[in-house]
Amino acid sequence: MNISGVAAVVTGGASGLGEATARALAAAGAKVAIFDMNEVRGAEVAAEIGGIACKVDVRSDADVDAGFAKARAAHGQERILVNCAGVGSAFKTASRDKTTGEIKHFPLDKFDLVIQINLIGTFRCIAKSAAGMLSLEKLEDGFRGAIVNTASVAAEDGQIGQAAYSASKGGVVGMTLPIARDLSGDGIRVNAILPGIFATPLMNAAPEHVKGALAASVPFPKRLGYPEEYASLALEMIRNNYFNGEDVRLDGAIRMAPR
Repeated sequence: MNISGVAAVVTGGASGLGEATARALAAAGAKVAIFDMNEVRGAEVAAEIGGIACKVDVRSDADVDAGFAKARAAHGQERILVNCAGVGSAFKTASRDKTTGEIKHFPLDKFDLVIQINLIGTFRCIAKSAAGMLSLEKLEDGFRGAIVNTASVAAEDGQIGQAAYSASKGGVVGMTLPIARDLSGDGIRVNAILPGIFATPLMNAAPEHVKGALAASVPFPKRLGYPEEYASLALEMIRNNYFNGEDVRLDGAIRMAPR
């Protein structure tokens, strides 16, 4: 697929993996719309890449509908969707406080929040984008569009405290193939990337000794992943018309320990 001149939407595009992907798509000539809760940073990135920013909470039908309407009014119907919006969590399923002896379980509202954003929010954007793509004429190979989802290595080897996060990302992996099959007859491809430990703003805020230990745990190369490396794989999934229904780890061969 030739990306130049094509409309694209990147959720979570104001920072981290989403920002790197938005910048890479724009550098390849795409017309990029950024969906993000951070309205100020989204506008800054959009201005720098010649795109458009839309304040969108992927948990909201109204927000997502309004975001697509704004993006399509500016750039036309998107043929590319990259889902990077997400949130993490860290709570044990149940535990006893070593000091007080109090027994607690994973706060269910926090579990629900992670599922709503990472899994249902991703599906919401896919369903609405794919419905829009069906209005487009087919290109070469009967192609209409390409969707890239962001899962995580936690989908396969989640750590202590990651029950909600792993469930949400495992759901993204689990739905990618059936969605690809759902949409294959209409020329829309769907793939997922499972990133390992990447140098995102959240990770960069960690103490240096923590980042150093994490980098050392990667078999090779012994460093955190660069967001640009995620973006590179996302663009390959978009460009390569035979790339479909795949879940690809991008992790330096790491397999996460329990903690």
